Amino acid sequence: MTDTTTIPATRVVDGRTVPAAGTWTVDPSHSRVGFVARHMAVAKTRGHFSDYTVELTIAEDPTQSSLSVSIDAATFTTGDEGRDGHVKSADFLDVEQFPTITFTSSKVEPGKGDDRWTVQGDLTVHGVTKPVELDVELSGVAADPWGNDRAIYEASTEIDREDFGLTWNQPLAGGGVLVGKKVKIELEVESVRQV
Repeated sequence: MTDTTTIPATRVVDGRTVPAAGTWTVDPSHSRVGFVARHMAVAKTRGHFSDYTVELTIAEDPTQSSLSVSIDAATFTTGDEGRDGHVKSADFLDVEQFPTITFTSSKVEPGKGDDRWTVQGDLTVHGVTKPVELDVELSGVAADPWGNDRAIYEASTEIDREDFGLTWNQPLAGGGVLVGKKVKIELEVESVRQV
């Protein structure tokens, strides 16, 4: 067992401050897996998934780090029961047939800026797997009042939902469609270093 009190929570690698190597467990009460989609071409609909697991391992060489996310698709919520039920139906996510959304990293490399990383990987939605690229920012590392080291990240990517077979739409009388094709995925992750 490692005693984290003797191992600094951060280190500098190639001029970048990175968290200590090891396993970091996500604190779901201080994290969020969300999305933003266009509604009627001009408005934005925001929502999130309330049940997910994240496995995050920071390697000695940060580019060898790994991230995997598994989301219970049935926990999709926007705060509107009718809309949520429709999105969970066969018109969109079809959660009965495809209950899980997953992301598995394949490559990690420095991004633009000292606190940014690019994480490439495979996203599976609705039974379709496509490569995506997450823009990840390390917001900071701090010790909580109970002596735990916490690393906080923000990550985002944008996908075309039709690439994943989510093609349902409704034309609008004045032109355009009800639901935009582009969906922005946003992650806010607070992780705790394990001993």
